[in-house]
Amino acid sequence: MARDTQSIVKMSRREGYALHPKAHKALAKRTTMPGQAANSRGMRNKPSQYNLQLREKQKVKRLYGLLEKQFSNLMAEASRKEGQSGENLLQLLERRMDNAIYRSGFAVSRRAARQLVTHGHFMLNGRRVDIPSIRMKAGDVLVLRDASKNNEYFKRIDDVSPASPDTVPSWMKVNRKKFEITISGVPTRDEAEPEINEQLIVEYYSR
Repeated sequence: MARDTQSIVKMSRREGYALHPKAHKALAKRTTMPGQAANSRGMRNKPSQYNLQLREKQKVKRLYGLLEKQFSNLMAEASRKEGQSGENLLQLLERRMDNAIYRSGFAVSRRAARQLVTHGHFMLNGRRVDIPSIRMKAGDVLVLRDASKNNEYFKRIDDVSPASPDTVPSWMKVNRKKFEITISGVPTRDEAEPEINEQLIVEYYSR
């Protein structure tokens, strides 16, 4: 299954945004982009509108762990739907299975959640699944497989990924004891990542 294997810390420095929890410390220490060229040229110039659009697109694509083709296809779908294209895009991204597991608190990052899905730890509506991009809808139920409950990761879930009920979005219900996620609605714009300017992404693909 294709995925981006670049260093998440380097990508975070490139975008000036923590794409993973472990990138926060790295950004605090080094605010420049990786590579000598980033330090020696062009950093004092005001970025062009195209550059702002490109960087926002790259940031969001990397934040949710998508490849270019996947992301452009999702943007095309968002543009065909009724409503604001940018908000539609974020809703589609939030409804991915790997993101739902991340949002539920069973993983500390989307990368970790993606790995849990690809290893087949969860069942969707009674069927084992291993495709992170599956789109969740109201009424769907994700539950940990019985065979995975003895996995050391899940035995130590409260240490690995402590419960944080305040951060669970309103469009899902989470039962930590049963390792169960029930989708009860659809994500709102306010429940997506706050530091995203989706209009820049729409403008990028509208060129």
